Amino acid sequence: MELPREAVLLRIFLGEQDRWEGKPLYDAIVMRAREEHLAGATVLRGAMGYGHATRLHRANFLDISEDLPVIIEIVDTEAKINAFLPILDSMMGSGLVTLEKVGVLQYGRSKNSTPR
Repeated sequence: MELPREAVLLRIFLGEQDRWEGKPLYDAIVMRAREEHLAGATVLRGAMGYGHATRLHRANFLDISEDLPVIIEIVDTEAKINAFLPILDSMMGSGLVTLEKVGVLQYGRSKNSTPR
């Protein structure tokens, strides 16, 4: 798969306790993005954050937080991201979703390149 130089970054902010059909929402979103053949997705777990309710979520060394912030980043063409948005909307109850245009410098490895 080839990505154009101009793509879109879909960024999804949610809590790690958010669920969809009994499994973690972040897992369900990434698996669905994969089913839709989006170019790539990454899940990032935050150390601290708050959302619309301003309830603070943080990871401490002395206790284990059970609802840390999670960010999912997905990059693909604008058309494929836009086609994925209704699917995402049906899966999310709350959370923040942002879009931004990004420049793609490299994706994958060319056939002629050698591993380092």
